[in-house]
Amino acid sequence: MSNRRALLPIFLIVLVDVFGLTMVIPLQAPYAEHFGASPLQCTLLVTVYAFFQLISGPLLGRISDRVGRKPLLAASQAGSLIGFLVMASAQTLPLVYLARMIDGATAGNLSLAQAYISDNTAPEDRAKSFAVIGIAFGTGFFLGPAVTGLLVKHHGLRAPIYAAALFSLCSMLCTLAFLPHQKPAPRPEGAEAGPGGKRLSILSWGAYVQYFRRPVLSGLLWQFFIYVFAFFLFTSGFSLFAERVFSWHGRAFDAADISYVFAYAGFLGIVLQGGLIGRLVKRFGESNLIFTGSVALVLAYLGLGAIHTVPLLLMVATVKSYGDGVMRPTLTSLITQNADRSEQGVVLGLNQSLSSVSQIASSLLSGVLIESGLLSGWAWTAAGVALVGVVLCKWGSNRAHAVVAQPAA
Repeated sequence: MSNRRALLPIFLIVLVDVFGLTMVIPLQAPYAEHFGASPLQCTLLVTVYAFFQLISGPLLGRISDRVGRKPLLAASQAGSLIGFLVMASAQTLPLVYLARMIDGATAGNLSLAQAYISDNTAPEDRAKSFAVIGIAFGTGFFLGPAVTGLLVKHHGLRAPIYAAALFSLCSMLCTLAFLPHQKPAPRPEGAEAGPGGKRLSILSWGAYVQYFRRPVLSGLLWQFFIYVFAFFLFTSGFSLFAERVFSWHGRAFDAADISYVFAYAGFLGIVLQGGLIGRLVKRFGESNLIFTGSVALVLAYLGLGAIHTVPLLLMVATVKSYGDGVMRPTLTSLITQNADRSEQGVVLGLNQSLSSVSQIASSLLSGVLIESGLLSGWAWTAAGVALVGVVLCKWGSNRAHAVVAQPAA
């Protein structure tokens, strides 16, 4: 990396951003219910956020190509700060929706941080540099929900949202004070876009079609879509599901209990991604890990729909954490290996757009199922979607592994 001093600020920035984000995830549905929201209205908060993110994400990326990453990163963090403050001070459900719209419209923190690293890192050093974001992300997914559980228990539902706003403010100040400002150098036509770089606009879906026409890459992209669809189906509905199914010491699960479950899963994610995943890839290969991860998710979602006790919930969470921990990094790795260097920015941008689209659709479906009282059906729907991913393993990742393994001609 040409400016190694940027790695520490980027790590702190992403850590604090993810910390704030994950403090709100387990709290969002219980908080909306506080204003009388139905299950569908709760999950629509996820849909609204993802919709505005889908539209604004590529736009923020293109503007940052011209003016630099630092100003847009700070603006994105300011948007999160305003969104959290509006949400924490809301007195009606429409204001909660407004808060999520504001946050979604400015939600470019992670992709802009990736772009900054891409701008300042030689291609051969990027994997090591991007590990900084992975570590920060995993740590935030453990600490954020844990702090939410403690704050809710002692200070009520609004306290974690105000804390998330404080972390967004700290992240913005860290960006302004410590992150070197560098306007990205113009790339020649056809030059490498970089893993954090170019994203096409929401109106440019026709340009993405070519990637779905490639035999190997298309299978991997569909696998990724299926994986994130099941993931967001679970994430958007789990709080609502847990409130209605699980109890602890004679009382129904509340926001604090739900946060502790998320924190437990986040801790397991740190253990897996903190060193195990590299050794597992070397020993078993990416394709085999994707297959076992897909199977683990099917079993976890099936089990979730059949259990009613906390010990069994923790067992299911353990299995699911393995599935999530191996699926996203290995799928992303194979996708990038099956795209040319000059295409990687666009392909990873496509991944992000697929993630937003799946989040919009799956959260709607999650709300409809839970509002209809189909609690086990909600979990088993996620299992059915994950099962499609198992079938796609034969089409996508296994074929990709064969292509990647072939020696160059």
